[in-house]
Amino acid sequence: MRRTRVADTIQNICGKHAVSEQSFYRWRQRFGGMNVPDAVHLRELERENARLKKLVAERDLEIEVMKEILRGGSWLNSALAQLG
Repeated sequence: MRRTRVADTIQNICGKHAVSEQSFYRWRQRFGGMNVPDAVHLRELERENARLKKLVAERDLEIEVMKEILRGGSWLNSALAQLG
């Protein structure tokens, strides 16, 4: 009986906030044991990680462009010819 009331409450909460039950359970699994400061810290770490991944991807692209320029840059020359 208690499980039914809990499930009903979760349905009501999800409906009230326009969140699917699947999302609720995923969030509960991920953040259930955390307190608010831990969740905030995790969010900050995830943002920093995304920023660093972007920097690494940009650096890798720059390295590839420089390698292509040093090799003679056939695709770069044709791209520049199309622009000019």
